[in-house]
Amino acid sequence: MSLSFTWLGHSAFRLDIDGRTILLDPFLSGNPLSPIRPDEITPEYILLSHGHSDHVGDTVDIAKRTQAAVIANVEVVSWLHKQGVEKTIGMNIGGSHDLGFFKVKLTIAHHSSSLPDGTYGGNPAGFVISTQRHKIYFAGDTAPFAEMSWIGDMGIDVAFLPIGDFYTMGVEDSIKAIELVRPRFVVPMHYATFPAIMQDGGAWATMVNNRTNATPIVLDPGGKYTID
Repeated sequence: MSLSFTWLGHSAFRLDIDGRTILLDPFLSGNPLSPIRPDEITPEYILLSHGHSDHVGDTVDIAKRTQAAVIANVEVVSWLHKQGVEKTIGMNIGGSHDLGFFKVKLTIAHHSSSLPDGTYGGNPAGFVISTQRHKIYFAGDTAPFAEMSWIGDMGIDVAFLPIGDFYTMGVEDSIKAIELVRPRFVVPMHYATFPAIMQDGGAWATMVNNRTNATPIVLDPGGKYTID
Protein backbone atom coordinates (compact mmCIF):
# COMPACT_ATOMS: atom_id res chain seq x y z
CA MET A 1 0.00 0.00 0.00
CA SER A 2 1.63 3.25 -1.16
CA LEU A 3 1.62 6.45 0.89
CA SER A 4 2.47 9.93 -0.32
CA PHE A 5 1.88 13.31 1.23
CA THR A 6 1.93 16.86 -0.13
CA TRP A 7 2.40 19.99 1.97
CA LEU A 8 -0.18 22.64 1.12
CA GLY A 9 1.30 25.27 3.43
CA HIS A 10 0.72 25.91 7.14
CA SER A 11 -0.78 22.67 8.59
CA ALA A 12 -2.62 21.60 5.44
CA PHE A 13 -1.61 18.29 3.88
CA ARG A 14 -2.91 16.01 1.19
CA LEU A 15 -2.46 12.30 1.89
CA ASP A 16 -2.71 9.85 -0.99
CA ILE A 17 -3.19 6.23 0.05
CA ASP A 18 -3.32 3.91 -2.95
CA GLY A 19 -4.91 6.65 -5.03
CA ARG A 20 -7.46 7.69 -2.41
CA THR A 21 -7.19 11.20 -0.98
CA ILE A 22 -7.44 12.50 2.58
CA LEU A 23 -7.16 16.22 3.30
CA LEU A 24 -5.85 17.50 6.64
CA ASP A 25 -6.70 20.96 8.04
CA PRO A 26 -7.38 22.55 4.60
CA PHE A 27 -6.49 26.20 5.16
CA LEU A 28 -6.01 27.19 1.50
CA SER A 29 -7.84 30.48 0.84
CA GLY A 30 -5.98 33.20 2.72
CA ASN A 31 -2.94 30.97 3.16
CA PRO A 32 -0.03 32.77 1.46
CA LEU A 33 1.85 29.48 1.10
CA SER A 34 -0.94 27.44 -0.46
CA PRO A 35 0.02 26.12 -3.91
CA ILE A 36 -3.56 25.28 -4.90
CA ARG A 37 -7.09 26.68 -4.85
CA PRO A 38 -9.83 24.89 -2.90
CA ASP A 39 -11.58 23.90 -6.14
CA GLU A 40 -8.48 22.04 -7.34
CA ILE A 41 -8.74 19.17 -4.86
CA THR A 42 -11.30 16.39 -4.47
CA PRO A 43 -10.76 14.48 -1.22
CA GLU A 44 -12.72 11.50 0.00
CA TYR A 45 -12.24 12.49 3.65
CA ILE A 46 -11.29 15.71 5.44
CA LEU A 47 -9.76 15.54 8.93
CA LEU A 48 -9.90 18.62 11.19
CA SER A 49 -7.73 18.87 14.28
CA HIS A 50 -9.65 21.78 15.83
CA GLY A 51 -11.89 24.72 15.07
CA HIS A 52 -9.54 27.65 14.47
CA SER A 53 -9.98 29.35 11.12
CA ASP A 54 -6.44 28.55 9.97
CA HIS A 55 -7.33 24.84 10.23
CA VAL A 56 -11.02 24.64 9.34
CA GLY A 57 -10.08 26.82 6.39
CA ASP A 58 -12.04 25.85 3.27
CA THR A 59 -13.62 22.71 4.72
CA VAL A 60 -17.23 23.85 4.25
CA ASP A 61 -16.84 24.75 0.58
CA ILE A 62 -14.78 21.66 -0.25
CA ALA A 63 -17.10 19.27 1.60
CA LYS A 64 -20.21 20.71 -0.04
CA ARG A 65 -18.67 20.52 -3.51
CA THR A 66 -17.16 17.03 -3.22
CA GLN A 67 -19.42 15.35 -0.63
CA ALA A 68 -16.28 14.44 1.32
CA ALA A 69 -16.92 13.15 4.82
CA VAL A 70 -15.42 15.37 7.53
CA ILE A 71 -13.91 13.76 10.63
CA ALA A 72 -13.54 15.98 13.69
CA ASN A 73 -14.68 16.24 17.29
CA VAL A 74 -18.41 16.38 17.94
CA GLU A 75 -18.48 20.15 18.58
CA VAL A 76 -16.79 20.97 15.27
CA VAL A 77 -19.03 18.49 13.46
CA SER A 78 -22.14 20.08 14.99
CA TRP A 79 -21.01 23.48 13.74
CA LEU A 80 -20.30 22.08 10.27
CA HIS A 81 -23.84 20.67 10.06
CA LYS A 82 -25.17 24.17 10.66
CA GLN A 83 -23.05 25.38 7.72
CA GLY A 84 -24.68 22.81 5.44
CA VAL A 85 -22.06 20.04 5.50
CA GLU A 86 -23.94 16.74 5.21
CA LYS A 87 -21.36 13.98 5.67
CA THR A 88 -19.56 14.06 9.01
CA ILE A 89 -18.11 11.70 11.59
CA GLY A 90 -18.09 13.22 15.07
CA MET A 91 -15.54 11.66 17.42
CA ASN A 92 -13.67 12.50 20.61
CA ILE A 93 -10.27 12.08 22.22
CA GLY A 94 -9.16 8.45 22.52
CA GLY A 95 -11.78 7.17 20.09
CA SER A 96 -10.97 5.40 16.85
CA HIS A 97 -12.88 4.54 13.69
CA ASP A 98 -12.13 2.14 10.85
CA LEU A 99 -12.86 3.58 7.38
CA GLY A 100 -11.61 0.57 5.44
CA PHE A 101 -8.47 1.81 3.74
CA PHE A 102 -7.42 3.66 6.89
CA LYS A 103 -8.20 3.80 10.58
CA VAL A 104 -8.16 7.06 12.53
CA LYS A 105 -7.64 7.60 16.25
CA LEU A 106 -7.99 10.99 17.98
CA THR A 107 -5.20 11.91 20.37
CA ILE A 108 -4.87 14.72 22.89
CA ALA A 109 -3.39 18.07 21.92
CA HIS A 110 -2.61 20.95 24.25
CA HIS A 111 -4.07 24.02 22.59
CA SER A 112 -7.44 25.83 22.40
CA SER A 113 -10.33 25.55 19.97
CA SER A 114 -13.10 27.85 18.80
CA LEU A 115 -14.86 28.05 15.47
CA PRO A 116 -14.52 31.01 13.06
CA ASP A 117 -17.69 32.64 14.43
CA GLY A 118 -16.58 32.24 18.05
CA THR A 119 -18.60 29.09 18.74
CA TYR A 120 -17.01 26.69 21.24
CA GLY A 121 -14.91 24.17 19.33
CA GLY A 122 -14.45 21.40 21.89
CA ASN A 123 -11.10 19.83 22.66
CA PRO A 124 -8.32 20.18 20.08
CA ALA A 125 -6.93 16.90 18.80
CA GLY A 126 -4.21 15.15 16.91
CA PHE A 127 -4.65 12.05 14.75
CA VAL A 128 -3.00 8.69 14.35
CA ILE A 129 -3.84 7.46 10.86
CA SER A 130 -3.15 3.77 10.29
CA THR A 131 -3.07 2.02 6.93
CA GLN A 132 -2.15 -1.59 6.19
CA ARG A 133 1.55 -0.66 6.10
CA HIS A 134 2.03 2.75 7.74
CA LYS A 135 1.19 4.77 10.82
CA ILE A 136 1.05 8.57 10.58
CA TYR A 137 0.89 10.93 13.54
CA PHE A 138 -0.55 14.37 12.79
CA ALA A 139 -0.03 16.31 16.01
CA GLY A 140 -2.26 19.29 15.23
CA ASP A 141 -1.56 22.47 17.18
CA THR A 142 0.06 21.40 20.42
CA ALA A 143 2.85 21.68 22.94
CA PRO A 144 4.85 18.54 23.70
CA PHE A 145 3.31 16.24 26.31
CA ALA A 146 4.65 13.17 28.08
CA GLU A 147 1.95 10.89 26.64
CA MET A 148 3.53 11.34 23.22
CA SER A 149 5.66 8.37 24.26
CA TRP A 150 2.50 6.22 24.19
CA ILE A 151 1.88 7.38 20.63
CA GLY A 152 5.46 6.40 19.86
CA ASP A 153 4.77 2.92 21.20
CA MET A 154 2.36 2.46 18.28
CA GLY A 155 5.30 2.48 15.86
CA ILE A 156 4.98 5.76 14.00
CA ASP A 157 6.39 5.93 10.47
CA VAL A 158 5.76 9.64 9.82
CA ALA A 159 5.08 12.43 12.33
CA PHE A 160 3.80 15.86 11.30
CA LEU A 161 4.81 18.31 14.04
CA PRO A 162 4.33 22.08 14.42
CA ILE A 163 7.56 24.04 14.83
CA GLY A 164 6.42 27.66 14.52
CA ASP A 165 6.50 28.56 18.23
CA PHE A 166 4.30 31.38 19.62
CA TYR A 167 1.00 29.47 19.14
CA THR A 168 2.41 25.91 19.29
CA MET A 169 5.64 24.15 20.16
CA GLY A 170 8.74 25.65 18.60
CA VAL A 171 11.92 24.17 17.21
CA GLU A 172 13.51 23.15 20.51
CA ASP A 173 10.32 21.63 21.88
CA SER A 174 9.81 19.74 18.63
CA ILE A 175 13.08 17.89 19.31
CA LYS A 176 11.64 16.69 22.63
CA ALA A 177 8.46 15.62 20.81
CA ILE A 178 10.53 13.65 18.28
CA GLU A 179 12.38 11.92 21.11
CA LEU A 180 9.04 10.89 22.62
CA VAL A 181 7.25 9.84 19.40
CA ARG A 182 10.33 8.17 17.82
CA PRO A 183 9.12 8.35 14.18
CA ARG A 184 11.11 7.12 11.20
CA PHE A 185 10.39 10.40 9.37
CA VAL A 186 9.35 13.80 10.70
CA VAL A 187 7.76 16.66 8.77
CA PRO A 188 7.52 20.26 10.05
CA MET A 189 4.31 22.25 9.80
CA HIS A 190 2.57 25.35 11.18
CA TYR A 191 5.53 27.60 10.39
CA ALA A 192 6.58 30.33 7.94
CA THR A 193 2.97 31.32 7.17
CA PHE A 194 2.97 34.56 9.17
CA PRO A 195 5.70 36.70 10.78
CA ALA A 196 4.93 35.40 14.29
CA ILE A 197 5.75 31.80 13.30
CA MET A 198 8.72 32.24 10.98
CA GLN A 199 11.30 29.46 11.29
CA ASP A 200 14.19 28.16 9.18
CA GLY A 201 13.22 24.68 8.01
CA GLY A 202 16.76 23.86 6.94
CA ALA A 203 18.21 24.75 10.33
CA TRP A 204 15.50 22.69 11.99
CA ALA A 205 16.37 19.70 9.80
CA THR A 206 20.05 19.98 10.76
CA MET A 207 19.07 19.95 14.44
CA VAL A 208 16.86 16.89 13.89
CA ASN A 209 19.70 15.05 12.14
CA ASN A 210 22.18 15.93 14.87
CA ARG A 211 20.01 15.19 17.89
CA THR A 212 17.46 12.51 16.98
CA ASN A 213 17.22 9.25 15.04
CA ALA A 214 14.43 10.55 12.80
CA THR A 215 14.87 11.56 9.17
CA PRO A 216 13.61 15.12 8.58
CA ILE A 217 11.57 15.87 5.47
CA VAL A 218 11.31 19.59 4.72
CA LEU A 219 8.95 20.29 1.84
CA ASP A 220 8.34 23.42 -0.15
CA PRO A 221 4.64 24.28 -0.57
CA GLY A 222 3.32 21.82 -3.14
CA GLY A 223 6.20 19.44 -2.47
CA LYS A 224 5.37 15.75 -2.40
CA TYR A 225 7.08 12.81 -0.68
CA THR A 226 6.38 9.10 -1.09
CA ILE A 227 7.11 6.38 1.45
CA ASP A 228 7.37 2.76 0.34
